[in-house]
Amino acid sequence: MGKPYKLLIIDDNEEVLTTLYEFFSQKKYQVLSASNGLDGLKLLDAENGKFDLILTDLVMPNISGVGVISIVKKKYPSIPVIAITGWGEHPEALATEANADFVLEKPFELSKLDQLITDLLSQKTG
Repeated sequence: MGKPYKLLIIDDNEEVLTTLYEFFSQKKYQVLSASNGLDGLKLLDAENGKFDLILTDLVMPNISGVGVISIVKKKYPSIPVIAITGWGEHPEALATEANADFVLEKPFELSKLDQLITDLLSQKTG
């Protein structure tokens, strides 16, 4: 395998962020994380958009995940984005409106998320 895929994980829940960071770091991904949308966008710009995939919560302070997805899709349309949420009755409608590639509702299984990321990355490189 070549260089590891680079993931950006954005979530304001520290427990979720830590769990996802540790899980994907062990899976041989290069992982950067941010605890809110604004910091996530700053990281994205600091890295010149060089991420293979972004995983973002939808409901966060500063800039929501919907805002993050909208900005990412305008500036870096080739980066797949997975939205994760535990809020609202129809959060998938918001994420779809913001052009997320996939919406996953909390709680979810890490193995399911891992498979989804693998599938999205294989589509991107395939």
